[in-house]
Amino acid sequence: MQELTHYIGGKHVKGTSGRFADVFNPAIGEVQAKVPLASSAEMAAAVEIAAAAQPAWAATNPQRRARVMMKFVDLLNRDMDKLAEALSREHGKTFPDAKGDVQRGLEVVEYCIGAPELLKGDYTDGAGPGIDMYSMKQPLGVSAGITPFNFPAMIPMWMFAPAIACGNAFILKPSERDPSVPLMLAELMEEAGLPKGILQVVNGDKEAVDAIIDHPVIQSIGFVGSTPIAEYIYGRGCSMGKRVQCFGGAKNHMIIMPDADMDQAADALIGAGYGAAGERCMAISVAVPVGDETADRLIEKLVPRIEKLKVGPYTAGNDVDYGPVVTAAAKANILKLVESGVEQGAKLVVDGRSFSLQGYENGFFVGPHLFDHVTKDMDIYRKEIFGPVLSTVRAKTYEEAIGLAMDHEYGNGTAIFTRDGDTARDFASRINIGMVGINVPIPVPLAYHTFGGWKKSVFGDLNQHGPDAFKFYTRTKTVTSRWPSGIKEGSAFNFKPMD
Repeated sequence: MQELTHYIGGKHVKGTSGRFADVFNPAIGEVQAKVPLASSAEMAAAVEIAAAAQPAWAATNPQRRARVMMKFVDLLNRDMDKLAEALSREHGKTFPDAKGDVQRGLEVVEYCIGAPELLKGDYTDGAGPGIDMYSMKQPLGVSAGITPFNFPAMIPMWMFAPAIACGNAFILKPSERDPSVPLMLAELMEEAGLPKGILQVVNGDKEAVDAIIDHPVIQSIGFVGSTPIAEYIYGRGCSMGKRVQCFGGAKNHMIIMPDADMDQAADALIGAGYGAAGERCMAISVAVPVGDETADRLIEKLVPRIEKLKVGPYTAGNDVDYGPVVTAAAKANILKLVESGVEQGAKLVVDGRSFSLQGYENGFFVGPHLFDHVTKDMDIYRKEIFGPVLSTVRAKTYEEAIGLAMDHEYGNGTAIFTRDGDTARDFASRINIGMVGINVPIPVPLAYHTFGGWKKSVFGDLNQHGPDAFKFYTRTKTVTSRWPSGIKEGSAFNFKPMD
């Protein structure tokens, strides 16, 4: 069996803790590798290397740092299929979806090529008599990222690309469920010209996470995962004086108005609700049709589309709609929530509980599910399912529909489908959710805007990628400078007021 490694100091390093986690092929339900789980001592060793390498990298001018990003983009395109295949094998995503995972990370790297412009400070000439003022954006030092299983390429690049472009060293603690792609990305960064020790990958579990939080040299932490862990890392990290941004759970609503193009809305829901087996923080998991007639029309459109979904392994071809979920535990949790929906009175319109794929009976496949007549007190409405389960909550009015999304504790993403510009404008203005789609089901911003939710979906005051990333990974230093003339006049013993 393959034994994976850490990537520390520019080389693959075997774990020394004696602890390992299993890495599964979720399509067949079998262990294909084991990954070492770092001790706090192993994390400390990586931090020491990062701290030693970072000053020289920070002193490298931004244009040269940007050239590393340029080369990295070329290498990502060169190895796109290789990265996607490794990602699909460990995560279970379809091959096109895996390539999309890499591509959306690549786009953030492209944005980071603009570091020379994005890192410019401000300058005021003649702020006072003989006085100039200017600001500098300087790197923090050593930063760290803790990333989830569902986007093992994209989210690491969302973190380490801007951090490194800003002149920081970065320690990545990826998900132990699919760690191979992050290790490959670190190799590619060094092939692109990144000095050894600036990007390191340390695999691990809670011990490694706590080691990141507690280490005094690490200045900032980025996290994406569940809300309880986001709250834990944010609270403990901030108490240690670190800059922390944590992104948690989601329950994304899509409102369907009576005037919406129902075919367009149904197609959008299929992709947004069932794509990647629902394992996306921006997946639409709640459909909110306004009015019973709208709801009936929507269900009528959805059912045949859901029944035609092709579920299978990534090796079955590019026409597979979605693959397995990541672990047996994830599958069991999804099916448990489905059972709770039935027990609590929701109508299971499409029942995927008996789904089984011939030849892959031991894989972690979950059939598609569609609920109707879901109410907001049910577990399937309140909790993030993270599986191929779409809940329909019928609203009598637009106000009731928007209230559902606004009252939910999560506020990651939302969407509305309508032909009416006034309704769309009102929705975008009033909704208390961070990312909004108008006739767009998954409104993930492009790399030059920022990604971030509201409410219990986020902890911290800066978003991911875009301009916020360059704020998060730098500190501003302001210099007040005076080069007085007339030194021969002697010393001054009082402040001279500015004119």
